[in-house]
Amino acid sequence: MTQESSAIPLTGGTTGDGGGNPPPVASVPHLRVAHIRWNVGDFVFKHLTMLFAIGVLSLVFLMGYEMYAGSALTISKFGWNFLVTSVWDPVQEQYGALPLIYGTLLSSFLALLISLPLSLGVAIFLSELSPRWLERPLSFLVELLAAIPSIVYGLWGVFVLVPWLRVTVEPWLASHFGSLPFFKGPAYGFGMLAAGLILAVMVLPIIASISRDVLQAIPNLQREAALGLGATRWETTRVILSTAKSGILGATLLGLGRAVGETMAVTLVIGNRSEISASLFNPAYSMASVIANEFSEATSSMYTSALIEIAFVLFVMTIILNALARIIVWSVTRRFKTA
Repeated sequence: MTQESSAIPLTGGTTGDGGGNPPPVASVPHLRVAHIRWNVGDFVFKHLTMLFAIGVLSLVFLMGYEMYAGSALTISKFGWNFLVTSVWDPVQEQYGALPLIYGTLLSSFLALLISLPLSLGVAIFLSELSPRWLERPLSFLVELLAAIPSIVYGLWGVFVLVPWLRVTVEPWLASHFGSLPFFKGPAYGFGMLAAGLILAVMVLPIIASISRDVLQAIPNLQREAALGLGATRWETTRVILSTAKSGILGATLLGLGRAVGETMAVTLVIGNRSEISASLFNPAYSMASVIANEFSEATSSMYTSALIEIAFVLFVMTIILNALARIIVWSVTRRFKTA
């Protein structure tokens, strides 16, 4: 009798131990095989996806290395002076990227100065004030602005924005604020002001959409607590904004990264002149636009190396801005979702 009861778990049967309990999993052969196969699938899936992630990261480093290697001539000849000098003369092979960096940063910050209040207003309305039936279609329309190709924005800028600036806006600014250095000079239409305005339209949906997501990630408990203490709708919104300021900063940096790297729209309206000027009416140049305009004309190795080094500087700048913005937005949304 004892031999029979001890043989039951060894045969892998389904009788159990006599007390109604099923046999151990290890004693059932087909269950053990399925468990092994599941572990193999997990191992393959984990390492295959890890390989994809490493491949994308390696591609980024490979791009950076190739641009650094391609700009070796100008790096060895000019060094850091390439970033702080203003002469851009391909005939004499003198290259200085300071006007290009200045034009890129000024047009981008001008775009943020214009678009940030508008983006925050849109985000606050969509997350705090808009009725549900209006929120979704309006959010879709705002995000649709980000899907419009940049060349379409550029053509709109050439045929609509630039004539409006030349005929209406810039003469008005010169007559009322001409004492300031920002609004002096002839009204070309093409220039830094046009580039800043068109970039403002392009980065508005990015900042508005991410800011809306950050505001919606804040728990409703904070809104209810503020309203329960007698706060008005405006005061409650101020509390929510103070809580979400880090995420809004991250959204702003993402918009700045888009503005810094924009090419075609800026190329068509900025005027493409390599100079540093305080006036927003004067033509300027950006790093992306000089690459788009002059790379096909680069006939010497030094000229090509200078353009590739500009691309490398723009690449590093964009990577830093986007990485910083992503980290800030992720930390804010993760903190509130965890809470």
